[in-house]
Amino acid sequence: MKKPQISEKKKRALTNIAWAISGKIVSLTGVLVVGIIVARYLGKEQYGIMNYVISFVAIFQVFADFGLDFIQIREESKHPAHKDKIIGTTFTLKLFFAILTLLAILIITTLSEHDGRIRCYIMIYALSVILNTSWVSRNHFTSIVWNEYVVKTEISRTLIGMAIKIAFVLLHLPLIWFIVSLVIDSILLAVGYTASYIRKIDSIRKWNFDRDLAVFMLKQSFPLLLSGAAIVVYNRIDQMMIGKMIDQSHLGVYSVAVRFTELLVFVPTIIAQTISPILVEVRQKDAARYEELSRVFMNVTVSVCILLAIFTSLLSYPIVRFTFGRMYIEAASVLSILAFKVVGDALSQTSGQLMIIEGIQKYASIRNIIGCVTCVGLNLIFISRYGIHGVAYVAIITILVSGTLADFIIPSYRKIFYKQIKAICVGWMDIIHIKTLLR
Repeated sequence: MKKPQISEKKKRALTNIAWAISGKIVSLTGVLVVGIIVARYLGKEQYGIMNYVISFVAIFQVFADFGLDFIQIREESKHPAHKDKIIGTTFTLKLFFAILTLLAILIITTLSEHDGRIRCYIMIYALSVILNTSWVSRNHFTSIVWNEYVVKTEISRTLIGMAIKIAFVLLHLPLIWFIVSLVIDSILLAVGYTASYIRKIDSIRKWNFDRDLAVFMLKQSFPLLLSGAAIVVYNRIDQMMIGKMIDQSHLGVYSVAVRFTELLVFVPTIIAQTISPILVEVRQKDAARYEELSRVFMNVTVSVCILLAIFTSLLSYPIVRFTFGRMYIEAASVLSILAFKVVGDALSQTSGQLMIIEGIQKYASIRNIIGCVTCVGLNLIFISRYGIHGVAYVAIITILVSGTLADFIIPSYRKIFYKQIKAICVGWMDIIHIKTLLR
């Protein structure tokens, strides 16, 4: 019997996965290594301040993005011939919202932060909001399932960024220089993404703004803005609350556990970004086939993340001890809890991608607003009673409430909720069918 042929797009997906995984391994390894060096050098309090600044700006970054990244990728996957109009319109909108966001950060920081040093750190790092508009080039490579040049850019950024931060440590420079190094990282990415697009795709001068398309994209992205804002708030607000309600030293410890959790999240992220363009194509041609592939997509992603969570939780103490050292050993018990957040992330990311592909994302903001309220409300109770361990439990509860339970509450998402429950219970049975995603 003749073996089934793998389509050209599926072959590109395999190559894309290979590049994405190899690039992410290099990037995450570099970030972990330099993170360990910087954390040991700065100490718990200064490392906590650094993460407070990152979390503060990250909450505002979502308003600069305005949910446009996912819409750009979806529209380019559906209408590749209109790429210049789609990219140009997306870039113009993102630049406009980035400028507004920078002004908002300045005003809110001036009113809310009494420590002059922290205000200075926040405004320096906030410059990355403008630089991140260059992600429109990255989104184009994602839409055509061509990750090679994105990965090369990110590897280069990682290596150069590592060298700069290690040099700052060797020179015994103060915290402000490490904040500056974060902006340099954004500059390197902006230059790399843009240069890769010009060299391999086309001139950015061909990008053009279309008013009608802008209105359409804003209507499509607004629910994702609300959803994204809620997600970022409940992913970052816990660190800000620790800094405000306990102290920066405990935030430094908690941030170490978060760093390892972020390493795990790359798995569902890569799978979702790589498989989504394929699912968009399949849904346009064969609804039955789409249903099968979407089920396998969710089941495999969730099952892999369950295994990763168990493995990380069991090895949390040696992981922290032999990386960040005894200074941060308290983070081990936090990590043993927080590792299971990746399962909730897998459920949330896969369901979120299906909502975008099926064009039913307008209610997505509701489930994430529910999660946001859950996060803030529970943290106000748990932080005072259980400290940073309570924050870890709240993180897991929040992602499960917003990314799974809320889908049962919202009628339009109930069918996705049933897929999620099956993924948790019997999803492992579809691991042997992973090849169907690329066939």
